[in-house]
Amino acid sequence: MTDSDVIWRLIPPIEASGQIQMSIDRWLLQQHVLGQIPPTLRFYTWSKPTISLGYHQRHYPEHWQSLVWQDSTVDIVKRPTGGRGVLHQGDLTYAFIGSGFVGKRVEVYQQICQFLIDGWRSIGVELGYGTAGTGYIHNPNCFGTATSADLVCVDGYKLIGSAQLIKSGAILQHGSMRLNPDLELFKQVFGETIPKPSRSIFQLTNTQIIDALTNAAQKHFQVKFETQPLSDREWSQISKDSIDI
Repeated sequence: MTDSDVIWRLIPPIEASGQIQMSIDRWLLQQHVLGQIPPTLRFYTWSKPTISLGYHQRHYPEHWQSLVWQDSTVDIVKRPTGGRGVLHQGDLTYAFIGSGFVGKRVEVYQQICQFLIDGWRSIGVELGYGTAGTGYIHNPNCFGTATSADLVCVDGYKLIGSAQLIKSGAILQHGSMRLNPDLELFKQVFGETIPKPSRSIFQLTNTQIIDALTNAAQKHFQVKFETQPLSDREWSQISKDSIDI
């Protein structure tokens, strides 16, 4: 990860359902484990409000199954990664798939998260790590606490909540960047209020954020990204994976 001539893959932004997005992330990890694709970075949005559950999260509020927002039901999907429930609405999600990292899990988190810190700093937003302990596991709301795997603004606003899966030495780390949440929907889901992010965050466009984070990732990992959309063959394999789950 120190050779500037190393080429990693950048997948252009995709808007799709939560089930499809999770199938893509899971498939990319599987392909990287098999050595079929290089380390990969992608950003994506959700085609409708969705709650993603951590892989081991078996319990959540019953009313989540009947949520309606702007005359549309709120989907619930399972992530391949751990953690608590995340409401995906008004957010931008990143996913990084790679290998070759060493250290304890929190150290690997920080090695990967550094590109997020650098990228957001380049567009005027300073981030630091959360400090919550293990008590977070009792909160169904991922954004209700900020652990050492999460990134918060200087005013305490939790901007990025990340989760990770390690498989055969390969890593999938993805996370939600809470840019412009609907405060009423958030309260309806989690029964609590949150502050609106600062103007410097929600006035940024997704393109500005993606460009900043991509440039930061290239510098941090000392690689070059080659933009490569998913091919028809890859989409076919991902669709099969989505059907099989």
